[in-house]
This record gives sequence, structure tokens and C-alpha cells, in this order.
Amino acid sequence: MLELETDVVVVGSGPGGATVARELVRRGRRVVLLERGADERRRFYYGSYLGALLYTDRASLLFTDEGLNVVRPLMLGGATGMYCGCAAPPPAWMKERYGVDLDHEVAEAEAELRVAPLPPEMRGAASTRLAEAASEAGFPFVPQAKFMSPGRAPRFPGACGAHCMLGCRCGAKWNAAEWVDEAVAGGAVLHTRARVDRVTVEGGRATGVEGRRSGRPLRVRAGTVVVAAGGIGSPRLLQASGLAGPGEGLTMDATLMVYGFSRGRGIGGEPPMTWSYEDDAGGYMLSTLVDPWLLYPVMAGLESPRRALTWPRWRNVLGLMVKLKDDVSGGVFPDGRISKPLTPRDRERLGRAEAVCRRILVQAGAEPHSLFATPLRGTHPSGTVRIGTHVDTDLATSVRGLYVCDASVFPEALDRPTVLTILALGKRLAKHLG
Repeated sequence: MLELETDVVVVGSGPGGATVARELVRRGRRVVLLERGADERRRFYYGSYLGALLYTDRASLLFTDEGLNVVRPLMLGGATGMYCGCAAPPPAWMKERYGVDLDHEVAEAEAELRVAPLPPEMRGAASTRLAEAASEAGFPFVPQAKFMSPGRAPRFPGACGAHCMLGCRCGAKWNAAEWVDEAVAGGAVLHTRARVDRVTVEGGRATGVEGRRSGRPLRVRAGTVVVAAGGIGSPRLLQASGLAGPGEGLTMDATLMVYGFSRGRGIGGEPPMTWSYEDDAGGYMLSTLVDPWLLYPVMAGLESPRRALTWPRWRNVLGLMVKLKDDVSGGVFPDGRISKPLTPRDRERLGRAEAVCRRILVQAGAEPHSLFATPLRGTHPSGTVRIGTHVDTDLATSVRGLYVCDASVFPEALDRPTVLTILALGKRLAKHLG
């Protein structure tokens, strides 16, 4: 058995776990960080379609009971290995309704990571044309803030396209694994390929975790345990540790892609999500996006086999993504099932958002008869260990010394990029833990 002792053990190296580990090391705390996946950044397949199959749960074939596809990266850096590098501050209701004020932490993270939109010349000509058409139709798109620094990658954006959805090969996109590197440089102990089975609890207090690493039994004793295994992994770990409640209810920022074809150049090959629009009252967000080249015919073919035949026109496609603020429903259950049914309000919001997308696409020059929407998919599993229901505003569970810090603590769906909110929560928790 591999046995370790530390002040704090952090389970998961995504934006929440990486932030907590980095901040606590800076405060002089001993930290052990456990990650189920591996560090894939220097593998030859990183950022490729092969890689996306190798480092995602069930080779990207994870589905809810209702058929929503959920891509769940299992790797150092978590979901930041495969996100579009978008940054958005928490919605105002996080502070107004739940008393979680993240303003200072958000500003701190934005300054450290130089969060900003891409320069105008790098936002893509077709994407910009879509944004202009949307504004003309009464839906003012704005440049999307990014965790991207073109100066770090000489080949950006020519070698980017939509490929950072698979993993950023050109190096422009910030990855939470970089903060793990900083934590390790500061003294944190990192173990990858470490699967944690349960949190150990004695007398109502967390005392560490148990699991396996590369086939060997693993035990870490610690006075504080921070679970940051994501919207699916965190509730499952808490359930296995004897906590009742986590996993009851789920939000997903359910996502729909609406496509149309133009005679001119489309957004295929342009950086993803460079422009966006948030309709808080309507409960959705829109952004310029197209599925990567090899994924496109798969998703289009799920709508209709004849849509897969549009693959040769991928570079002529105009695409808009709908990210829905879905209601809490379904859940992540101890038997391994994931359920995410849409409520009547979800379907109403989705219908309105799709109609807006179709209007914008035609305004931008898409052929009306070419418009179609791909099947709904789940992009941000969250809300399974909710603030105010399962954890308090300090992210503490009912077990003393046991905290949760990832998208699972969102009390509602964000319907916007989640990473900046998670970073802010991680910084706030580290300050609380001292």
C-alpha cells in the first residue's frame, strides 16, 4: 500500500482542484493532489481525435438515460484540456440569491491569466459576419473573453480552428494543468492515475481518502479533504463515502448546435466561440461555433443520415451554439446511471433560442433550406452538490473537514462558460482554509 500523510488532500486536478492546491501551497500548507487521469499534454495524440477517445470517459460515448452525450475528460487539468478557452464571470444571482461574492477572486484570476477577447483580426471573418448579422437582428453579440494568449503560440490561429475542443496543440490556450505545475514546483505531491474510492470519516470528521494508484492500494491521511472531481465524479465519491443527498438533481447547460450553409467561407477552421450573446431573461447563451471537422458528420448524421452528406461543405458552414440554462432535474445515481430529462420550461427556452439562431443564420447569408439542428448534448455537468442544498457557502459538507470545489456546487445552471467561476471558488475556498 502507498500511504501518505499531509495537511490537505485534493481529489481532482481540474480548475477547482488545481486552484485550491496552488493557493494552499502558496500559503505554506502541505498538499497531496490526486488525479484519476494522466498528464496527456506531451503525448503525440494530445489535441487529436485519437486523443479525445483515449482521455475521455468511455471514449466520449458517455450518455444520460435520455440520450444526451456527455464528454467528460479524465486527465490532468480536467475539462480545461478540452474546453474552448472561454471566460465569463459568475452571474449576478450567485451573489444576490446565494450570498457567494466572488468579485475579488474573479478580478484576481482575470489579471493573473490576462483574460481578454482575441484581437479583432483573430476572431474569424465568418464568425464576425455572424456576430454583425446577429446585432442587426437585435441580438448584440460581443467579443468573447478568452483564456487564450496568441503570443504563446506562433502558429495560432492558423493551426487552431476548432481543434482546441480536442485539446490545444498550438499552446495558446491556458490549461489548469499549468497551475498544477506551479503547485508541484511549490512542494505539492502529485499522483496521477490515482482513483479515489472513498473519503474516510471518523467521528463525523474527514480523515483522508482511500483508493488505488496504478493497481496499488492508496491511503492518504489528511486533516482536510477537498473533493474536486467534477459534476459527475464528486457526487459519486460522496455517495460512496456515506453522504446522503449528493447526486440528487443535475444541471447540464444543455447545448444545441444550429447550422446552415453559405456560398462563401464559413466558420469551419476559425477559432471557436469568438463572439457570444447572453439572454439572462430568456435563459440561454449563443456563440459562434462549429463541431470539429471529423466530429461534424457524426453529429450531423445523428440528426439525419442525409445531413452527414454535407460533410464536404464543412468549410462553408455557419454555426451557432445554444447553451441552455436548464432546470435542476434527474441526477447522478449510485448505480452508475446519469439522468437529465428536460422540463417543459427547458423545452420552451430551447425552442425560442433555436428560432433566434435560424433567424441570425439567414441574416448572415445561410441558405434557408440548409438549416438544421444537431441533437441536444450535455456540456457542463454541474449542480449535483449544490450550494444551499448539499454544501454551505464555504463549500463545506455536513462532514467536518470535507469540502467540494468544482462545477457540482453550482446552485443553478450557469448557461455560460464555467471555468472562471470555478477558479474564483477555488481561490475563495483556499482563503477560507488558510
